[in-house]
Amino acid sequence: MLKIIQILVAIFLLSGFYACQQKSEEVNVYSGRHYRSDEYLFKKFTDETGIRVNLVKADTDQLINRLKLEGNTSPADLLITADAGRMIAAMEEGLLQPVNSEKIFSIVPAYLRDPNGHWFALTKRARVIVYDKARVNASELNSYEDLTMPQWKNRVLVRSSQSHYNQTLMASIIAANGSESAAHWAAGLVANMAQPPRGNDRDQVKAIAAGTGDVAIVNTYYMGLLLNSTNPEEREVAEQAGIFFPNQDGRGSHVNISGMGVTSASANTENAIRLMEFMLDFPAQQTLAEENFEYPVNPDVLWPELLEEWGQFKEDTVALSRLGQHLEEAMLIFNRVGWE
Repeated sequence: MLKIIQILVAIFLLSGFYACQQKSEEVNVYSGRHYRSDEYLFKKFTDETGIRVNLVKADTDQLINRLKLEGNTSPADLLITADAGRMIAAMEEGLLQPVNSEKIFSIVPAYLRDPNGHWFALTKRARVIVYDKARVNASELNSYEDLTMPQWKNRVLVRSSQSHYNQTLMASIIAANGSESAAHWAAGLVANMAQPPRGNDRDQVKAIAAGTGDVAIVNTYYMGLLLNSTNPEEREVAEQAGIFFPNQDGRGSHVNISGMGVTSASANTENAIRLMEFMLDFPAQQTLAEENFEYPVNPDVLWPELLEEWGQFKEDTVALSRLGQHLEEAMLIFNRVGWE
């Protein structure tokens, strides 16, 4: 009888061992980023580590809602978003857990991560002013705030207030200038819009080329994607536009991030952290910069030629973790001033 019990215990332990082994061979990623470069890097990670990456792609808000519905039974290990505001929202919902990785903390600057390690930047995205080279002289441009001046009446293009990029930009302006000044800026920008907000950042650049407006608020990497598009019409549109980094005499240009954080429900936490470390390493950061034209978070990575052509610039280094407290107010201001 004793021998039978010993055999049963051995079988139980072995089955547990193999179950652990199976679990350790995968990491489940919920991603709001939809780039071939990411999938290439996930495959490379699998090739190097043997850890399979199971990828679910969707709109970030859909992924956050899914995590909330799944609760502790969620299969997700890692959440990746295209905006700092969504990482903060996920953290405030209790969907992320703190990570203590010396490597990650050493790579990601303090202003680009949650101080307690719930989320970290994956890439940086500068939100700048794009202008028509023929109708606008770059010397006429200065800051986000100056786009409310009378000379820009009916000339400004920007996407809707539902854009996470605009929400986080507004939060940064509230942090820098206060609520009243931010509301004044938003009202002035609405008054100067060339058309009601519509489309994405690429559409703003195309509207400049079409003569609908002369300046637009756009993330730089969209310009990189247009300039390197397989569609010659898109390349032609982008070549008509220039990039201007605003607020260089003050706080610097607003920089958002795409971010990543380990989910609270993660069953493969170590694998998720290994994937985060891999994505922040030099080769992966180089790939993201060269393929997506995003700015690398890893300071050791050299910028690709196009980013160098655009030039060095002063970043607004306000801690992105501080902007969460202003996101709700940003939406209230948008609604109050009629920014659709």
